[in-house]
Amino acid sequence: MTSTSGLSESARTRLEQELAQVQQQRDALAPRLSEESMGDAADQADVLERAENAAWLDRRATEISDLLTGKAPSVGQDGLAPGTVVELRYDDGDTEKLRVIAIAEEAEDGVPTVTADSPAGKAIAGRSAGDTVTYRTPGGEVSAEIVSLTPPS
Repeated sequence: MTSTSGLSESARTRLEQELAQVQQQRDALAPRLSEESMGDAADQADVLERAENAAWLDRRATEISDLLTGKAPSVGQDGLAPGTVVELRYDDGDTEKLRVIAIAEEAEDGVPTVTADSPAGKAIAGRSAGDTVTYRTPGGEVSAEIVSLTPPS
């Protein structure tokens, strides 16, 4: 089951847990950000590292919040919307249904997924049923026919 944001309940739960953890880490770091460095270059490096960590935590919290509220990364006119189901038929005749996800954290165990910005996702973007796509994988080049593309409801 997926929510209105296109996330499955298990993905939503994982993201909510990660958001809580990121917010706790950011809250724990906040008091140390105002500490001034009065020492040597190593002390100044520590201040810079804390600021970089805080910025990363802020970006990640925003990214997770956007996903939870349905503000997934925007999809261009040729892009694949998260939640789209793609059925592919490979050269050996096997077929596979893949669900397009915005980020890897949305993946569920046992559910084949592909991100829109992966080589397969980029090859499928802008194509339609009946088209043949080719993309590179760690195991080599793969070709498949798009059997169907079902946009999210």
